[in-house]
Amino acid sequence: MGIKEALELAEEKNLDLVNVSPNAEPPVCKILDFGKYRYELQKKEKMAKKNQKTMQVKEVRLSTFIEEHDINVKASTACKFLKEGDKIKVSLRFRGRERDYTQKGFDVMNRFAEAVSEYGVIDKKPKFEGRSLTMFLSPKKDK
Repeated sequence: MGIKEALELAEEKNLDLVNVSPNAEPPVCKILDFGKYRYELQKKEKMAKKNQKTMQVKEVRLSTFIEEHDINVKASTACKFLKEGDKIKVSLRFRGRERDYTQKGFDVMNRFAEAVSEYGVIDKKPKFEGRSLTMFLSPKKDK
């Protein structure tokens, strides 16, 4: 149908002629209420945004000479975050002479990663950034 005929038909029904897919050959148009059409599109976008899960980065701080029980407590907190779908930044700060015990810091990080291995995987391995050692964990993908 031609454009003029379609416009006349739309005016008779007190509706709008909306170009649905302009890239098609020939272009596809619909006769409908444009205000209602825009409202429906906005409603769809709002629902898509509402159902979207945003991922946050939570931080867990450790120390070089930490006891096993304290690692387990922090690991249980980290597991809770991983279950919720958040990423975790594990940081270990070296103070004063602790800088001489960097291997001890790597051991603590590995024990922590082992403790949370049921729920998360290492995203970025432990790495030095200034005086601190940082590692990132992300939740395991359920298949």
